Amino acid sequence: MAAPLQEDDDEILKDDYYSLLNISRQATKNEVNQAYKQLSKIYHPDKHQDPVKKKNAELLFSKLKKAHEVLVDEHKRVIYDLYGEKGLETYGLEVVSRTKTPSEIIAEYERFQQEQEERRLQQFTNPKTNAVIVVNACELFESYDDGEDDDYGMMERIPSIGISSMNVSQSVDCPLTSQNTAILRWNLASENGNGSGIFAVTWKRLLSSRGSVEVETSFGSRSGVSFRFSRHFFKSLIFNFNTNLKVSERGIKPSVNTGLSYTFDRYWQGRIRWNILAPSNLKTLLVYHSETQQVLFEVNLGIQYSYIYTSYTKKFKEHDVSTTVSLKAGTFGAVIEYGIEKKVTAFSNLGATMSVGYPTGVTIALKLDRGSHTMLMPIKLSDEVIPSSILYGTIIPIVTYFAVKKLIVDPFLSGQKEKELVRKKQEQKEKIQQRKREAQALIELMKESVDRNIEVEERRNGLIIITAIYGKLSSSTDEDLQTEDCIDVTVPLQALVKDSNLITPEKTSKSDIPGFYDPCIGEEKKLYIKYKFRKTIHHTTVDDMEKVRIPQQRHLMREEDLPPFINEPDET
Repeated sequence: MAAPLQEDDDEILKDDYYSLLNISRQATKNEVNQAYKQLSKIYHPDKHQDPVKKKNAELLFSKLKKAHEVLVDEHKRVIYDLYGEKGLETYGLEVVSRTKTPSEIIAEYERFQQEQEERRLQQFTNPKTNAVIVVNACELFESYDDGEDDDYGMMERIPSIGISSMNVSQSVDCPLTSQNTAILRWNLASENGNGSGIFAVTWKRLLSSRGSVEVETSFGSRSGVSFRFSRHFFKSLIFNFNTNLKVSERGIKPSVNTGLSYTFDRYWQGRIRWNILAPSNLKTLLVYHSETQQVLFEVNLGIQYSYIYTSYTKKFKEHDVSTTVSLKAGTFGAVIEYGIEKKVTAFSNLGATMSVGYPTGVTIALKLDRGSHTMLMPIKLSDEVIPSSILYGTIIPIVTYFAVKKLIVDPFLSGQKEKELVRKKQEQKEKIQQRKREAQALIELMKESVDRNIEVEERRNGLIIITAIYGKLSSSTDEDLQTEDCIDVTVPLQALVKDSNLITPEKTSKSDIPGFYDPCIGEEKKLYIKYKFRKTIHHTTVDDMEKVRIPQQRHLMREEDLPPFINEPDET
């Protein structure tokens, strides 16, 4: 389910409509109706005379009816697929009543979410911090000769590593109204013993949904005033105009630049920027961006210098890793860079980039992002291109990362995860027990129907579920099955058997199947099934989100192959 409006712990206990009806997310309207009709034969309240069973049947049937109503309605189904049950509760009726097509529904929801996010952002400031610490470690790799000897010959000197410059900046957004925002910004810098600093106040006003204007006044080492204007023309074209006037000890320096940005399609974007006053330059940029890769090509033509720059970034989403290779060449020389960035926690990214060029030398830059705070540490390894500096600058960060990850980060995250699981279990304990009672009540409702199902399957030598265990399976001891981490789902699975076949949808948790519940929230779960088909024993184990399709020839087993965590009597 894509892009829920807002995630919380209760979401894991929400019913999944597709799992309730035991259908795939690609199911047609006819398949939805068939599934609803089949389940109604078991769970319709009129099928049960016992007052307790009738009440339990009413509870589940209301869920099935709601799932059916949503999934057969094209508009409501789009909302549910995008934003889940909370989407239907929040904006569903309002959107559906005003729109006609799925694309219009999506557009409306995106607008609602944007407005909701804007209201949320107006409730608090948004501090951003950037720190840059430049380290000079050239003496580690560059040879030197001080020309001085002592009684022992050439004196051995310890390489000197020092900080050549530091720069710290921070900005704070202060929303005034829905259209006006004040931004406070300060910057402190120190380089080679000389310090500087500025304090700036910016007023930003949204002229409409398509434009904005900013006015900034700064005080300190570089005082001045600047004006920025941005405007959307059409859906894909953005115009920018910037001008500023800086006052320093060197005099007054004005600047004026303007630019255009055009989005060709969902992947391609082009930009052009012209710095009108001296030193004049014209910069063009072409960007291709997708979920898995990014390609950038830039050309800069200027009076002071010109260059060509290109880069390629590959994103490995399954590992939360991205790698980048770039080349920059121009009148100043040439630089090649390669780097990697890894998402280490939900809010933190760690990266390293090696830069090798002439005449810039060799530099490795370490970067840490934590929310809206960034720390960058460029370490100058050599002023010239030295193979040893490239080799060690590449290997040492990689080895250090894996060592720290293995010895410090992984144990810490594992401990945090365990604490979070314990917390969730304690917070959701009452609700889980309620789901357990509901599942047990549903199993009671199923038994008569399941008994008839078994009789039919027995006569045709069809599919009979002997044992089905769901949860955190363990093969260490038989007693593991008696813990709260595993549940017996033999009856609920048999209830899904139709014409000697059992199929469950993929990419949905089996905990939402009627008669199931989640016995170990947040932990990896599996489903073990031992079944009989044509008087032959089969078995299989599948992951929680994996599709179940039985019977299959490859599931045939010998009795001695029975997993040690299943203790079943011999078949007679």
